[in-house]
Amino acid sequence: MPNRILVTRSSMPDFDEYIDEIRDIWDSHWLTNMGPKHKALQAMLKEYMGVENIDLFTNGHMAIELTLQALNLQGEVITTPFTFASTTHAIVRNKLEPVFCDIDPVTYTIDTDQLESLITDRTSAIMPVHVYGNVCNIEAIDRIAKKYELKVIYDAAHTFGETYKGQGIGTFGDASCFSFHATKVFNTIEGGAVCFRNLSLGKKLYDLKNFGIHGPEEVSAVGANAKMNEFCAAMGICNLRHVDDQIAMRKAVVERYNSHLEGVEGIQLNAVQKDVKSNYAYYPVVFDEKVFGASRSDVFEKLSENGIGARKYFYPLTNTFSAFHGKYDVNRTPVALHISKRVLTLPLYADLSMEDVDRICEIILSCKK
Repeated sequence: MPNRILVTRSSMPDFDEYIDEIRDIWDSHWLTNMGPKHKALQAMLKEYMGVENIDLFTNGHMAIELTLQALNLQGEVITTPFTFASTTHAIVRNKLEPVFCDIDPVTYTIDTDQLESLITDRTSAIMPVHVYGNVCNIEAIDRIAKKYELKVIYDAAHTFGETYKGQGIGTFGDASCFSFHATKVFNTIEGGAVCFRNLSLGKKLYDLKNFGIHGPEEVSAVGANAKMNEFCAAMGICNLRHVDDQIAMRKAVVERYNSHLEGVEGIQLNAVQKDVKSNYAYYPVVFDEKVFGASRSDVFEKLSENGIGARKYFYPLTNTFSAFHGKYDVNRTPVALHISKRVLTLPLYADLSMEDVDRICEIILSCKK
C-alpha cells in the first residue's frame, strides 16, 4: 500500500530558512515575552491581513476564550453547533450560555434568517463561525447586532488570508479570532490571534494574556498566560513569506478535485461565494446516500482501507457532546445535524500531488451505485 495520505499536512518552510530565522534567538536568549520575533510577526500580519489592530496568542482557543472574557459578557451568546469544540467551550468556560442557531445548507455558516428569533433579553453577543473558508452573512449579522446592541465575535479560524469585498476578513465584528494551529492554511506551529477595532479591548486582551503585568513592579489586572513564544513567531514569519504560494497550490488541488466530482449525482461540493477571495482551507463533500448509493461512512471506510485519511468534520455537533448530555435539543438545529452526518473533508494541502487527488476521487466514485 502507498504511504498513508493524511487529511492535512502542515506547511513548513525550508529547514535552512527556519534555522536562519531562529539563529539570533540563540544570540539573544530571548525566548518569549513579546520579543523581537513576536513584534515582527505582529507587524507583518497587521499589514498582510489589512487590519487596524492585532494581538498574538499561544493558540486559537485562548484567543477566543480571552476575547469573550475581555468583553465582560453576561447571559447568552448565539452561536452554531457546526464548529470545533473550542467555540462552544470558550463560551461555557466564561460561564455564558450558548444558544445554538442552525446553519445555512449551502455555506454551512450560521443561518441569519433564524438569528432574531433566538434573541432574548439575556442575549449579549453573537459568535458566528466562518466554516471551511466560507464567510458568514456579514451584512445581516452586522444589521442585527446593531439593532439589538449586541457584540459580534467571529470565529475566523478557517479564513486566514481571505477578503470579503476587498476587505480583510479580520476587520469585521468587534473581534475576529484566528487559529494558527499546525493544520491551518497559515501556521505558527501553535498559535492564534485576535483582530479588533477598539483599543480598550486590546488593552484588556493584553492584560489577560500577560498576567496583567505592566512592569517589573506593576501588576494592575488579574490575567492568565497566553503569550506566543519566539520560536512559534519565527515559524510564522517564515510561513507568511510563502502563504500566497501555498494558497495558490491549494487552489490547484481544489480545481483537480472539482474536475472529477463536479456534477456527480448525490454529491454536494463546497459553494463558490461571490465577493470572497478564498484560501481553499478545506474540501468538504456532502454525500446523499439515497442518490449516491453509498453513505459518508461507506466512503470514509473505503478511503481508510486504501490508506487515505478523510475526516468527519464537523461531527459530532457540539450540542451533542457527552459533556453537555441532555442539556441541548439537537432537533432545534436540523440542518446542522443533517450535514454533520453526511460530510467528509477530503485530504487538502499545498503539496498533495495531482496523482493522489486522482486516486482519491477514483476510490470515491467506485463507491457510487
